[in-house]
Amino acid sequence: MRVKLNIYYFPVTKLCFSGYIGKNKRLEAAALNDIERAYTQHAKDVYRYLLSLSHNEDLAEDLTQETFFRAIRTMSNYDGSCKLSVWLCQIAKHIWYQWLEKHSRFKQVEFNDDMPGYESPERSTLLRMEKTALYKAIHSLPEPMRELVHMRLTGEFTFAEIGEILGKNENWARTMYYRSKQKIMKEMEKLT
Repeated sequence: MRVKLNIYYFPVTKLCFSGYIGKNKRLEAAALNDIERAYTQHAKDVYRYLLSLSHNEDLAEDLTQETFFRAIRTMSNYDGSCKLSVWLCQIAKHIWYQWLEKHSRFKQVEFNDDMPGYESPERSTLLRMEKTALYKAIHSLPEPMRELVHMRLTGEFTFAEIGEILGKNENWARTMYYRSKQKIMKEMEKLT
């Protein structure tokens, strides 16, 4: 049996969704409705979160699908101590880390001067140095600040959404983002 949830397909054969599936047709239908409701409410947020980490739409879609598949398999572990969207983003983050670990042995391809948008070697060297300094500055931030900056700049999350994902409030996210920018500017001054 395959269940279509928007654009993703999840195999739902003999899964243990809190002990519902397989015991009773009515409970099985209720469990599938819960899965579909959770997907429709949170898939876009999980996708945007993964897109902010991966910068790759296809990879973000694949990892979103894997996130919901794992959530279905481990739903019995969800204790309700945090919002469902936060729990799903935690699963997504772990899947992202696993993907990075698996693919870290592959070398990334650098852009070269033969590609469209060619600039002078001096200009491209300066831009590369500035970009490297920026990434070093972002990487030097402590974990919640670094994640917040990535979500804000690449995932286009609002401060309210960032606060919710990180288990804080909107004002905390705004304040931490401002402090992060200040630290990045100071670090950039040191590196350049």
